[in-house]
Amino acid sequence: MPTVLVTGFDPFENEPINPSWEAVRTLDGQGIAGADIIARQLPTVFGESIKVLGKLLQTLRPDVVIAVGQAGGRAEMSIERIAINVDDARIADNAGKQPIDVAIEHDGPAAYFSTLPIKAIVRELRAGGIPASVSQTAGTFVCNHVFYGLMHAIARHNLPTRGGFIHIPYLPSQAVRHPGQPSLAQDTVVTGLRIAIETTLRRPEDIRETGGQLH
Repeated sequence: MPTVLVTGFDPFENEPINPSWEAVRTLDGQGIAGADIIARQLPTVFGESIKVLGKLLQTLRPDVVIAVGQAGGRAEMSIERIAINVDDARIADNAGKQPIDVAIEHDGPAAYFSTLPIKAIVRELRAGGIPASVSQTAGTFVCNHVFYGLMHAIARHNLPTRGGFIHIPYLPSQAVRHPGQPSLAQDTVVTGLRIAIETTLRRPEDIRETGGQLH
């Protein structure tokens, strides 16, 4: 039976919760499209987050890894296309680290592409009434750090694992603290993650349709 690892982060930047973990943890132990779902929390800390994820890859040997993170200010589920080899932190992480213009892996390539069927996921999410788009940047904070670390580990160890990253908006309870910022209900996010998992398991290859942006 296939295994899907989904990860979320602990709260950061004075937020009481992190919507990625609140959503992801509801999936732990469930069966989706014939696969076992395992949810784990990662620390919002440069370096340590990749170490924790690396141990999970070694022990669980998942067929698919979908890392999920908070993107306050975004209004849609953002299916990330690419991870870049740089840490450039606007704020300090939860350990007080704030790397600026530092390579994540000094011997690694400039970038890795997601191996999830990103455009098919977006199409299925929209068909389910969930706002979604392909995102061309995962930022330069710990989310991108984990995304790059995941794909680098898969490449370095020649793993058959498919991996990628999804950013999600604030939950409504967080948006109250950030007037004017968009949000998505947790049930909507959880449904969206289930769709993303189902689509990934069903589609070994992505579809070809427009998902680009002008800027």
